[in-house]
Amino acid sequence: MSPPLEVQSAPAVERTHAIECLKQMLRIRRLEERCAELYTAAKIRGFLHLYNGEEAVAVGVVQALGPEDGIVATYREHGHALVRGIPARAIMAELYGKQEGCSRGRGGSMHLFDAKTRFCGGNAIVGGGLPVAVGLALADQMRGKTTVTGCFFGDGAVAEGEFHESLNLATLWRLPVLFVCENNLYAMGTRLDLAQSATDLAKKAAAYGMAAEAVDGMDVFAVEAAAQKALAAIRAGKGPFFLECRTYRFRAHSMYDPELYRAKAEVEEWKKRDPISNLESSLKQQGAILDSDLERLERDIAAEIDDAVAFAEAGTWEPVTDLERFVYSERRPT
Repeated sequence: MSPPLEVQSAPAVERTHAIECLKQMLRIRRLEERCAELYTAAKIRGFLHLYNGEEAVAVGVVQALGPEDGIVATYREHGHALVRGIPARAIMAELYGKQEGCSRGRGGSMHLFDAKTRFCGGNAIVGGGLPVAVGLALADQMRGKTTVTGCFFGDGAVAEGEFHESLNLATLWRLPVLFVCENNLYAMGTRLDLAQSATDLAKKAAAYGMAAEAVDGMDVFAVEAAAQKALAAIRAGKGPFFLECRTYRFRAHSMYDPELYRAKAEVEEWKKRDPISNLESSLKQQGAILDSDLERLERDIAAEIDDAVAFAEAGTWEPVTDLERFVYSERRPT
């Protein structure tokens, strides 16, 4: 397992911002709980990888990124897409495979994409997003832009060749990439310490001459503060930054996973660090939020998700005559 982190106090956070962080994490959790129900009902097909437990990472990092920055995610990307601003309607329609989805129903759960928000796609290949992020950052750099590309990936990607190649090139070319490793301790069903001889993943990045830091991925404010620090360094021209967010997924790897590789007691122990329930408790203790406020939040989120499901249900299937569209570029040289 990863080495323990030193306990650090989270930065003081203004009440309105704290409630917004709670709201965004709740939106992710409730959307995905509904997705699990819809998958069981065969409304959503294919693979489905849920993010429960890791919400603090997506919310903390994505809120720190600017609207012009790019994002490259993994196949566990519903939360990143939702916080980035892709409407729940477009996400749900995509999961249903409907034309109204953000990828016209062709990508499904693992390939959400939205050019308007510079959400440059989920990726079904472990580690496949890292070279894409390096390429996007290089393109922005060559155009003289000051934007950053945020690249999310799991601890399993650290064992892939693309990880080492991408970090090496990013450092050599001083590219504006924020590498965010969502270390949930399991690469599918393989525990980190059974696959990696050195489990302090931030040190692997440091080996490439890259600034690196490990942070408690179950604390949304700690993640946000670390991301802001990293982004400030990147924007100052100091090159890429590696942020290891130590987190945990409460559900199995995917809906097909029987989850025989970890003890239920371990999962229950991690659930005590649930970023949502812990933030709720903290805000209540501070008198910053009332039960009535939480009830209103839940009602608003439930209405948003109900609307998204209704939108997806009413969506249209792509006609067979269109199946050859978007396979090859239709642009012709002038």
